[in-house]
Amino acid sequence: MGDPLNTSRFLDELASGAPTPGGGGAAAVMGAMGAALISMVANLTIGKKGYEAVEADMRALLAESESLRARMAAMVEGDASAFDTLMAAYKLPKASDDEKAARSAAIQAGLKAATEAPLACALAAAMGVRLAVRAVDHGNLNVISDVGVGVLASAAALRSAALNVRINAPQIKDRVFADNALTELEALLAECLPLADAVHERVKARLG
Repeated sequence: MGDPLNTSRFLDELASGAPTPGGGGAAAVMGAMGAALISMVANLTIGKKGYEAVEADMRALLAESESLRARMAAMVEGDASAFDTLMAAYKLPKASDDEKAARSAAIQAGLKAATEAPLACALAAAMGVRLAVRAVDHGNLNVISDVGVGVLASAAALRSAALNVRINAPQIKDRVFADNALTELEALLAECLPLADAVHERVKARLG
C-alpha cells in the first residue's frame, strides 16, 4: 500500500488555489494508477496454478506495466514544470518592442512545452489501454475486475490529457507543430477509446 500521507498531500495541493498540480498532473496520476493495476493483475497471475501457460506473457506484461507506471508518475512533476514555465513567460516585461518580442517568443515556447507534456501523457495512457487488452483474457479471474478499473483509469487519463493538448494547441502560431500534435492525438483517441470500451465489456463478460 502506498503512503497515504503522500496521497493526501497531492490531493491537498490539487484542491488548493495554486494552478499546479492541476488537470495534467491528475491525468498522469490516473494513468499511473491504470498501469499499477495491470501490474497487480500480472503479479497475481504469475506463479498461480492454472495460469502456467501464460506466465511468460504475464512476466513480459509486468515489466512493461511497471516501466509505464514509473514514466507516468514522473509526468506529474513534468506537467507542473511545463505549466509553470508558461506562466512565467506571461509575466515577462513588455514595455519595449524588444521586450514584447522576447515575451512572445517565450510564450510560444512555453505553449509548445505545455502541449508536448500532455501529448506525452496521452501516448503513455494509450499504452496503458493496450496493456489492458493483453491482460483481460489471460489475467487471474479472481482479480479480473481490476483490469476493468485499470483500463477505465487509462482511458480517463487519455481523455484528460487530450483536453490539455486542446487548450494550448490553438494558441500556438507554429501551425504545423500544433496540427501535427492534434492529428496524433485524434489517432490515439480513435484507436484506444474503442479498445478501452471493448476491454470493459470483456471484463464484464468474464465476471459472468
